[in-house]
Amino acid sequence: MNANSHCDVIVIGAGIAGVSIAAELSTHQNVLLLESESQPGYHSTGRSAALFSEIYGPPVVRALSRASRDFLRSPPAGFSDTPLLTARGTLFVATHEQLAVLAEFSTSEGIAGQAELIDAEKACALCPSLREEVIAGALYEPGACDIEVANLHQGYLRLLRANGGLCRTNARVDVLERSTGSWIVTVADGTSCSAPIVVNAAGAWADVVAGLAGVRPVGLQPMRRTAVLVDPPTDAAIAHWPMVIDIEEGFYFKPDAGKILLSPADETPSEPCDAQPEEWDIAVAVDRVMAVANMDVRRVSHSWAGLRTFAPDRLPVVGFDPLYEGFFWLAGQGGYGVQTAPGLATLASALLTGADISAEDRQLASTLSPDRFGVVPSECNSL
Repeated sequence: MNANSHCDVIVIGAGIAGVSIAAELSTHQNVLLLESESQPGYHSTGRSAALFSEIYGPPVVRALSRASRDFLRSPPAGFSDTPLLTARGTLFVATHEQLAVLAEFSTSEGIAGQAELIDAEKACALCPSLREEVIAGALYEPGACDIEVANLHQGYLRLLRANGGLCRTNARVDVLERSTGSWIVTVADGTSCSAPIVVNAAGAWADVVAGLAGVRPVGLQPMRRTAVLVDPPTDAAIAHWPMVIDIEEGFYFKPDAGKILLSPADETPSEPCDAQPEEWDIAVAVDRVMAVANMDVRRVSHSWAGLRTFAPDRLPVVGFDPLYEGFFWLAGQGGYGVQTAPGLATLASALLTGADISAEDRQLASTLSPDRFGVVPSECNSL
């Protein structure tokens, strides 16, 4: 598929959302995937904490994670040379002041059967660095896993190409307009392509893309999230530590390639951009983790930041826009985009093609539909 061509679907954005829906659709349609950067997955996908947890996030996200579980555990033959999931476990910890929050969370939808309440002694046995005098209790999810994000992302790209689809990089969308039943997309080098359907999977730039098309924005807000790598405690055997998450999401940390990845779980509003860490957030991350764990952090090995993009109700936006024909939203996944990608791609593909779906999926689609935004936001994020 070349420039100035016509295809069935154009997908804008080659992060995990874009590559997964493009690959899913390519099994029966001609698909063109456009990415503004020089490589796919440069922004949020490449900066993920890489966790699969069936109890992390609100109930709708948990449902999408469950829908993604089988694919991640047993991907199609040839999709990846190595497993996509590696056992990790999650440990949601609480201080004495947070025990009520922990108890409430443990009884919420989708938690029973996936995790168990444990005392401080057991929590500290799972992660010996934790301070037993600070931790009062925890919720342990043994089935949580690390995700091989690069393998997942590349697997979808391979599938897309094997099905005859094309991914064009350095293809920033400059013009997006509707004409005679098709969307005409002009990219930075001046070439154009057209399709009756455009999928807006542009992540932090999704409202910007909508603005280019004259489509009302849905009020997406990118939020900066900071992560740092530090050395583990001396002589600590960290390989099998779970990911430790503050029950109120004030921090998290987990082993990562022989280091400790830690984050203050910050959500700082940002314009769409190539996010960079700030010294204050790095210091907060270290301070919060040292308050609950015996880690004498003297040096930060590496730090980075990424954008987690949320709709006003913090749920993904999935479905055809109610006012603009052929404009399909796949955006607002927040910090759950990687672990929910297979489930969202399957649902989105069914909605795009008009395939039959279950009553449960119809309800889910209604919850995620852009129809739910009845009031048009006053303005859209700018470039």
